[in-house]
Amino acid sequence: MKKIKQTLLALLLATAPMIAQENITYQKPSKEILQLADYERAPSVSMSSNKEWMVLSYRNTYKSLDELNQDELRLGGLRINPNTNISSTTSFINNIKIKKVSDQAETIVKGLPANALISNVIWAPNEAMLAFTNTTATGNELWILDLKTATAKKLTDAILNANLGNPITWYKNSDKLLIKVIPADRKALINAEKAIPTGPIVSTAEEGVVSQNRTYQDLLKNKTDETNFETIVTSELYTIDLNGNKKLFKKADLYAGETFSPDGNYILLTTIQKPFSYLVPLNRFPMKTIAYTAEGKEVKLVNDVALGEVMPKGFMAVRTGKRSMAWRADKPATLFFVEALDEGDPAKAVEFRDALYTWEAPFNNQPELLTKTPQRYGGISWGDDETAIIYDQWYDTRNIKTYLFNPSKKSELVTIWDRNYQDIYSDPGDFQTKKNDFGRYTLQKENNKLYLIGEGHTKEGQFPFIDELDLATLKTKRLYQSSLTDRIESISEIIDIKKGEILVNIQSKNDYPNYYFRNIKSKKDLKQITFNKNPFESIKDVHKEVIKYKRKDGVELSGTLYLPAGFDRKNPKEKLPLLIWAYPAEYKDKNSAGQSSANPNEFTFPYYGSFVYWAAKGYAVLDDAAFPIIGEGTQEPNDTFIEQLAMNAEAAIDAVDKLGYIDRTRVGVGGHSYGAFMTANLLSHTKLFACGIARSGAYNRTLTPFGFQSEQRNYWEVPNVYNTMSPFMNAEKMKTPLLLVHGEADNNPGTFTLQTERYFQALKGLGAPVRMVILPKESHSYVAKENILHLLWEQEQFLDKYLKKIVNNK
Repeated sequence: MKKIKQTLLALLLATAPMIAQENITYQKPSKEILQLADYERAPSVSMSSNKEWMVLSYRNTYKSLDELNQDELRLGGLRINPNTNISSTTSFINNIKIKKVSDQAETIVKGLPANALISNVIWAPNEAMLAFTNTTATGNELWILDLKTATAKKLTDAILNANLGNPITWYKNSDKLLIKVIPADRKALINAEKAIPTGPIVSTAEEGVVSQNRTYQDLLKNKTDETNFETIVTSELYTIDLNGNKKLFKKADLYAGETFSPDGNYILLTTIQKPFSYLVPLNRFPMKTIAYTAEGKEVKLVNDVALGEVMPKGFMAVRTGKRSMAWRADKPATLFFVEALDEGDPAKAVEFRDALYTWEAPFNNQPELLTKTPQRYGGISWGDDETAIIYDQWYDTRNIKTYLFNPSKKSELVTIWDRNYQDIYSDPGDFQTKKNDFGRYTLQKENNKLYLIGEGHTKEGQFPFIDELDLATLKTKRLYQSSLTDRIESISEIIDIKKGEILVNIQSKNDYPNYYFRNIKSKKDLKQITFNKNPFESIKDVHKEVIKYKRKDGVELSGTLYLPAGFDRKNPKEKLPLLIWAYPAEYKDKNSAGQSSANPNEFTFPYYGSFVYWAAKGYAVLDDAAFPIIGEGTQEPNDTFIEQLAMNAEAAIDAVDKLGYIDRTRVGVGGHSYGAFMTANLLSHTKLFACGIARSGAYNRTLTPFGFQSEQRNYWEVPNVYNTMSPFMNAEKMKTPLLLVHGEADNNPGTFTLQTERYFQALKGLGAPVRMVILPKESHSYVAKENILHLLWEQEQFLDKYLKKIVNNK
């Protein structure tokens, strides 16, 4: 029967009439939405570690379509502008201002480049300067900014190669930099469309060698791509002083990483090797890492990573060999790394999954085994010779363990916490760090105590805290907990624990987040240090609250409800249409799934990705509605995906309807990416909604056969799960109006633009009420002002037609 059904669908698609295109130009939404969407972005803030200086970075709220229309190469997972040698997705800074944290006045920086396109901003180790790149029509220049004089100056012409990220590395003494430079003799790129192939493209697979790779975008496809990839990635390394005098450090190679040791005496250089791959992006290409002296003399090959096309199945799968290699922050020049003890295969039963090693320069001795982790290594925070914090985790159980470890004694791991990492109410917080003598961040340790900052989510609300952990007893003592109930006080960092000085960020529904100094000992008044204003005053009177409710199986849910300004909640004179915006999340237990991080005091920041705009247009909006998908014990969440989606949706509608605010015959639902997948399934399998908006989703799971989202099983293991969850396979059930939107150049794994195009063809061929909008030049997230404003117009027209129309017909 399934084969007959699929054959019929194929025939329908093959014989479907040509798609009628609308001759439409870019439109703008109504003034109520436009004034919210067309706002001026507040500056980003970066502070020196001693809290003396503050750097304010300004950029445009949106990119322009012209910016997206530049030349672009898509190679090995990269998207590159070949003319400027920087990622085509870069969001540039157009102005920088500085100020002393102790002052309120900002200082305009002298000498910044005209028509600046600034990126790759990096503090000097002495925090007296910044380095950054400025992108011109022909490439990237190196600039430095002296904070004391508030003056910027150019050190090089447009010669830097930023195709693999930041091309700037400071030396420890802040007297010079290491930069990636485009080779003077670099060959011209090959025009892939005109290149004449020398032979076919041939790939092979060996019998029994399992390689379950996700569906990646922008991979290499042929020899021309390989040649062009090598061309754009190749750099020479130069040292350059603060006067612009440069000297060749290393000849041309495919440099993918440059990191100095904490003492500045050694540098690790990682280079990409051949063979390249057509199956995986560049982070799984072969790589070599060699340690050199700071003067460039080779010391040791410390890592040699093979091509990573073949991997075991599962999210806990890792490659064999050394991984997570980096410098210990608490030592002058000692590397650490981990190696899998289960051959990287989570299916193998072993006592320990990973081993942690250290390796002291100049690497004449063998690496030393420090410890082994029962679960997959998840990270380490170095403190000193006696103190380190190690994490391991396991996805299938959602478990994370936090251990205390003595590196010098190589003692056994001492468990501090053993918990479900999705259980936000039990989250102990994050250990705090401070700069050491090497300028690296290590655990903040005072009198055998460590310190944690937690977000403080509870059943009663959010109350961030600072805890002190006694290393002798492993007991915590609460030093401070926010008591604000009308605002959110996020604790950014501890400045001086002895004096009680901390940095906090405070916001409310209508107050833009700003930084303050607080003293938790003296109880002095807060000292405000940033002064950003609310750019969304027009919705300050919109009602906002977090509502909590249960679905029929008892799982607790929540969402943030917005109601139009002036709406009479006690005696509503009319029922409102309701819009629900959501994104499904997978859990292994009902307790974690029922917890909520929503806070009504969070600043209301409307953006194109949600429905909040429509509270200004007379709609009720349930934003970030909880849509948990739970699989307890041996059951996987996706085994009952459709049933749980329906329960979540029904519970959300029931909860708002019970308040007496809405007409439940006029409910719309929407989502982006996996939320779009959710939306299409809800419209296909329920009759709860009058319409839906699905943006940049994937609708045919057979096109992502080796897993998707949080699904680890492949299609051939559970074909029924893949087919049942695929809206494309259930296209004949779609009878509800649907607006499909997708970026023309989606770069997200699995959500190829083809997914929306083929789904639209299926729905149109079957007579469903559907509209498809492809946004030119956009990736998975949308950034061009013209496209975003048109998207809002499309959504406004669609919602007015299918939700407000029903009222007019009554």
